[in-house]
Amino acid sequence: MSRLVVVSNRLADPRKPSAGGLAVALGEALNQTGGLWFGWSGTVTEDGLPGEGTLHTRQAGNVTLATVDLCREDHANYYYGYSNSVLWPVFHYRLDLADFNASYIAGYRRVNQMYARKLMTLLREDDIIWVHDYHLIPLAAELRALGCRNRIGFFLHIPVPPPLIMAAIPQHEWLMRSFFAYDLVGLQSEADVAHFTRYVGAEAGAQDLGAQRLRAFGATVQVGAFPIGIDVDEFSRLTQAPEAMDTFEGMRNEYSRRRLLMGIDRLDYSKGIPQRVRAFRELLARYPENHHSATLVMIASPSRDSVNAYADLRTELEGLCGAINGDYGELDWMPLRYIHRTVARKRIPGLCRAAAVGLVTPLRDGMNLVAKEYVVAQDPDDPGVLVLSRFAGAAEQLKEALLVNPYDTQGMADSIQTALQMPLKERQRRHQALLEGIRAHDVHWWRRTYLEALEKSGEDEDRSQLLAGVNQATVGG
Repeated sequence: MSRLVVVSNRLADPRKPSAGGLAVALGEALNQTGGLWFGWSGTVTEDGLPGEGTLHTRQAGNVTLATVDLCREDHANYYYGYSNSVLWPVFHYRLDLADFNASYIAGYRRVNQMYARKLMTLLREDDIIWVHDYHLIPLAAELRALGCRNRIGFFLHIPVPPPLIMAAIPQHEWLMRSFFAYDLVGLQSEADVAHFTRYVGAEAGAQDLGAQRLRAFGATVQVGAFPIGIDVDEFSRLTQAPEAMDTFEGMRNEYSRRRLLMGIDRLDYSKGIPQRVRAFRELLARYPENHHSATLVMIASPSRDSVNAYADLRTELEGLCGAINGDYGELDWMPLRYIHRTVARKRIPGLCRAAAVGLVTPLRDGMNLVAKEYVVAQDPDDPGVLVLSRFAGAAEQLKEALLVNPYDTQGMADSIQTALQMPLKERQRRHQALLEGIRAHDVHWWRRTYLEALEKSGEDEDRSQLLAGVNQATVGG
């Protein structure tokens, strides 16, 4: 059996319960093969040189964890710069928030080149390499340039924007070429596959070979949708654990006379949090029977506070929440509770179970696993209703949710009212169908399906034309 090598920006010890469902799922495959997990150490050194970093290795049971430090300049340009000030906003359709600083792309490529050099010293000839997410798009091309002939797969956890938005990225052709160094590119949804296929067709004249295989730049890549799931059994256990049950009982007692609506997100402009608050205000205005009855609990954990767009979002959100409580609140009822801090994961299932309505309304999201966690946490005898943005990748799977357009304030308010008024039988029917789908396509299904496809993909082809194009691409900085 070939060894699995996982590469991601951050990694976790898969033996620890706090690692999360994704780490546990990857950890199973890594354990089975005596695998290697490679990524950033989380350490930023003040005296390091750009393009250099110390490699650390340690064992986590049968898995080798290999991490690399980054110097301050590389972290600023690779992580905060190109990854999160260019790729993140553009891939979430927010060209207006992108910062196309020319120095960022040089730092992004420099770190990926350094990762490739460090990783090459650890690879075996028959390793299967699985690279994760937007921080590492060019890693396969850099590995190929060093002579790596291993099978390499890539999975993008965030959405793919339409072709013209992708084409707005300066030097986007270099980025596009990098995808063709992989044997398999996995995306979250069929919509993402359609956008990617149209993009490489329009910008590179890619030839569609059928069976989701595309050829351009002298290389062939297979592209497919592999929607990520959650560890249903693990989250079900969390729901029954003491911390979650205490949270559920506490919320039920505190809000015994209220119907709870719940939103749990990172504070990010892609999550549609201000739009959700405006829809709640519209609900109170259009349906006054919800006064003294409905309470929205909004948990927005801190995220990248040093980036201006996030600081502006926090200011906007605090103003919106304060206005609702000021205009509608009473001495014995605050319509909105806003919490800007991280809530312990062990308490999340209890919060979800206490909510009559789960609001997951991103403007754009690759998948959104909170939607799936909300469904799993429900009491099947008296389940809550999921209100889900049609622009979340999860909407392709969770069709029994109430799908909404987060840009339509009135329409979203009407859907929330529908959720609050939904009869028990319909809630049970929707919940059962949602839970069956989530269980059938959990995180373990995702891992197995992707790795099976990766093992079948790829040919020992000549990528010299591709690599020549990647290396000749002009990189600013």
